[in-house]
Amino acid sequence: MLVDSHCHLDFPEFAEELDAVVERAGAAGIGWMLTINTHLSKFEGVRAVAERFDNIWCTVGIHPHEAGREAATDAAQLQALAAHPKVVGFGETGLDYYYEKSPREDQKRNFRAHLQASREACLPVIVHARDADRDTADILEDEYAKGPFSGLLHCFSSGAELAHRALDLGMYISFSGIVTFKNADEVRAVAKSVPLNRLLVETDAPFLAPIPMRGKRNEPAFTAYTAAAVAELRGMTEAELAEATTANFFRLFTKTNEKGAA
Repeated sequence: MLVDSHCHLDFPEFAEELDAVVERAGAAGIGWMLTINTHLSKFEGVRAVAERFDNIWCTVGIHPHEAGREAATDAAQLQALAAHPKVVGFGETGLDYYYEKSPREDQKRNFRAHLQASREACLPVIVHARDADRDTADILEDEYAKGPFSGLLHCFSSGAELAHRALDLGMYISFSGIVTFKNADEVRAVAKSVPLNRLLVETDAPFLAPIPMRGKRNEPAFTAYTAAAVAELRGMTEAELAEATTANFFRLFTKTNEKGAA
C-alpha cells in the first residue's frame, strides 16, 4: 500500500465527493493520506477531514503564499494546535519566489516559526520551495544549527544542490506528478539519486495530476501513477517502491498511530 504524503482534501474541489475520493484512493492501493494545512484560519476544516477518516492525518501551518495575509503566528501557537492526536506535522511552509504572493520577509519569518515549532515539538516540517533554493537551504541550515528537526521537501521541483543540502540535514524528499512531465529531466535525475530511505511520493492534489491524468483534477488515487514512474526511473518494482516509501512515511511521521502503520 502507498501513502499520499501530501494532498489538500479540505479544498472545495473535493467538497461534494470526498467519500468517493477516499474510496477511489483505497481501490488504487493508497492506504493512507496526509492532508495539508495552508491557511491557519482554515485549520478546523483540515482537522475535520482527518477526524472523519481513520486513514487520514493532517498538519497545521501557513503556506508561503499566505504568509503576508494570514495573521502572524509563532511557534507556540503552532505547537498548541499540533497537540491534537490527528496532527502529525507542521506546514506546509517555506519560500516561493516564483509567484511572490507574500513579501519575502513575511515568508522567511513564517518559515522560521514553523522550523522552531518542529524543533521544539519533535514533529516534522513540510517545506515548499520554488525559485528560492539558496534562501531555503540557508534558512534550513541556520535553524538546524540551533537544534535538530526533521522534515521533508515536498513536491520537489528544485535543483540538485537544494536536495543535497536538505539530505545532509537528514531530511526526506517527496516527488509529485511533476516527475512524469516531459520537461522535468532535472527533477527525474534527483528522484533517481535520492537515497531510497529518504524518498516519499505524493499528489499535491488537487494540483499537478501526473501523466496519464494530466489536465484532470488530481486526487490521491493518482499517487499510483507517480509511484510507478519513480519505480521505473530507479529500476525497481512498484511493490518495492511502495514498501520503501510507506516505511519512510511512518518513520518520519512518528506520531502516526500503530494501527494506521500496520
